[in-house]
Amino acid sequence: MADMPTLSRRTFVFASVAAAGGVAFGQYARAQQAPASAAATNPLTADLGPNSVTFNPWVEISPQKITLIAQHADKGQGVGSIQPLMIAEELDLEPNQFEIRFAGPSPAYFNTGFSHELAPFMAPDRSPEAEKARAAALEWLRKAGLQMTGGSSAIPDTFDKLRMAGAVARETLKATAARRTGIAAADLRTEAGNVILPNGTKIPYVALAADAAKITPVAVTKLREPSQWRFIGKPMERLDIRSKVTGEMKFGIDRKMDGMVYAAVQLNPNKGQPIVSFDASKAQSMPGVRKILKISNGIAVIATNSWYAMQAAERVDCVWAPSKYPAEQAEHWKVAASSFVPQFLGKEWRNDGDVDAGLKEGTLIEAEYRAPYVGHQPLEPLNGIGIVTDKGMEIWVGHQTPQSVQAIAATAIGLKPEQVTFHNEWMGGSFGHRLEFENVRVLAEIVNQMRGIPVKLIFSREEDFRQDIPRQIAMGKYRGSVKDGRIVAADFQVAATAPFKELLARMGTPTKDPDGQLAVGIWNLYYDIPNYRAKSFEIQGLSPSTTWRSVGASANGFFTESFIDELIHAAGLDPLRARIEMCKIPIYRKVLETVGKMADWKGPLGRGKGRGVAFVESFGTAVAEIVEVSMTDAGIKIDKVWVAADVGTVVDPVNFENLVQGGVVWGLGHAMNCELTYAKGGVQQTNYHHHEGMRMYQCPVIEVRGLENDYTVRGIGEPPVPPAAPALANAIFAATGKRIREMPFNKFIDFV
Repeated sequence: MADMPTLSRRTFVFASVAAAGGVAFGQYARAQQAPASAAATNPLTADLGPNSVTFNPWVEISPQKITLIAQHADKGQGVGSIQPLMIAEELDLEPNQFEIRFAGPSPAYFNTGFSHELAPFMAPDRSPEAEKARAAALEWLRKAGLQMTGGSSAIPDTFDKLRMAGAVARETLKATAARRTGIAAADLRTEAGNVILPNGTKIPYVALAADAAKITPVAVTKLREPSQWRFIGKPMERLDIRSKVTGEMKFGIDRKMDGMVYAAVQLNPNKGQPIVSFDASKAQSMPGVRKILKISNGIAVIATNSWYAMQAAERVDCVWAPSKYPAEQAEHWKVAASSFVPQFLGKEWRNDGDVDAGLKEGTLIEAEYRAPYVGHQPLEPLNGIGIVTDKGMEIWVGHQTPQSVQAIAATAIGLKPEQVTFHNEWMGGSFGHRLEFENVRVLAEIVNQMRGIPVKLIFSREEDFRQDIPRQIAMGKYRGSVKDGRIVAADFQVAATAPFKELLARMGTPTKDPDGQLAVGIWNLYYDIPNYRAKSFEIQGLSPSTTWRSVGASANGFFTESFIDELIHAAGLDPLRARIEMCKIPIYRKVLETVGKMADWKGPLGRGKGRGVAFVESFGTAVAEIVEVSMTDAGIKIDKVWVAADVGTVVDPVNFENLVQGGVVWGLGHAMNCELTYAKGGVQQTNYHHHEGMRMYQCPVIEVRGLENDYTVRGIGEPPVPPAAPALANAIFAATGKRIREMPFNKFIDFV
């Protein structure tokens, strides 16, 4: 697009690969569909029962039942419902006609959705160079077989291929019925799990399974038009909602096995460091205790139930190796502040115009922002079941990267990855927590010492807090100048620990490339600022950090949209109208215009009330939010939030609204109240009363609108989070005149 910023040739990585390798649009399409049509890549064939058929990695039919595969992990975002329903959309199944199973580890389930995130082009850029870069990224993902749930990629990854999987199965079943009856396939139709003959006779899919296994799957080139959709775009009740409400749903923590024992752990609070010694004399005679084991970074207590195990684990006296990062939180901030130097420069992502000259014009504005470590803290603590025999290891654990679980567990006890059998579980939340491996490695070490016995590991809430690898700590140093009612220059610099880069290293795929997540919220700035520069610095030597819901944008969105608000105020402009006028992308302007109409924005409210607006694009999804607050004698009350988001296609309107509302609550609650701090090398906050989200009585009304102007389908799990904090901070300024530049806000203001 002509109004997209020009990238330097150094950043043109995937586009160069595309040009050199001749990756073209046809290959892009074939790579998207390859797993659906290539039987050799179908992992379902290995365990297929007699007289059963699988058409692709997502559909399996036996004489007894139909099973649909949810490719991604379900951590509460609805994958276990919407992904089977996208298959059922084309396969003509009703919601009660199939079982759901999560995909096992296989390169067939490589995530195509990451191709947009990996290509070094802004989300709305549809230039030939951008498309070639995405094609090259997709080819790399196909070859790598990267199977991962994250980055709000589940729907973008599967929207086409799951519908195609259903269509292939449908047409193959029709072809099978045509062979059996002698009636042309074109004269057959499908409905509610049956092939229907012209005379109305119904042949159930399950009755065709044995014959369907004998023919080559039918190639399908066209999917149904939106006007024909029965599920997609229509309000749906999630398939898992009833079992969750009634308590029938079995999460990982609920699984039980015959002969199972329970394990709890006490691990080194100095993250990444081993245990030196321990004294278990106080714990050995406690009720239910069977064994106390040493593992690489702590101890494990084996007992007859989880409560006995947790109680005994707390009574073991341990001597820990010290942390390699500073022991006290104040030192972490000192390291962060000293990281804005060339040796820690990750990358200069943008340098438009003449920033140094522009900063000398007009009025100079400067501000420093901080975002602390925060925890993930899903309601279901880390857990898992494992067993080791002479054949290898079997593990049941909820996780977002199945292949990495195999590799981590295998490495921990000297096996090969293929010797580890992995079963994914329903998860009681993640927010990035279940991309990490604290429980996987520990469980492997425990069961390797308890061979032949299934062991269920459950982290206590306190241990889950202590061992959680947090969101990156981040600091922003921002400068800008305004003149004659407009922003003429801006220089945005962010220093943070590198969350995605560190995660990749723990997955066994280290990289020296800059962590692109540190650029989200500064690189993809869509405002017309003639002189603009953006740099990221990677802080070294602090606590390990990892991905947290919305990753880099969670901090940078707060920094950037708060400072943009400061510049707009200094220029004497209206916060919403100025953003609309500066926004360079038409469909993004529409997002801002829509949220303004939703809130009936007319300028300052007065009378101790204030509204703040923020706009952030993350993972390709543009989200604008307006927060309204009131001043009370007891503190700030959040009255209402309006949200507009463009995802190209709203696949499930009900789940869409719920995910947006949940993201807003998550973003506001953490901005208000949450941080993790270190003392003596360990995290001080060990339960929810120290890391408190938004309370029910504090939750505002949240009005949501989904737009469908984007050229491709986008995700919505994470993008509502980044605008929440700056919109709240800007609303507080509008109501009180006080700027808050550091999270959590409760350090500076009270909330009611």
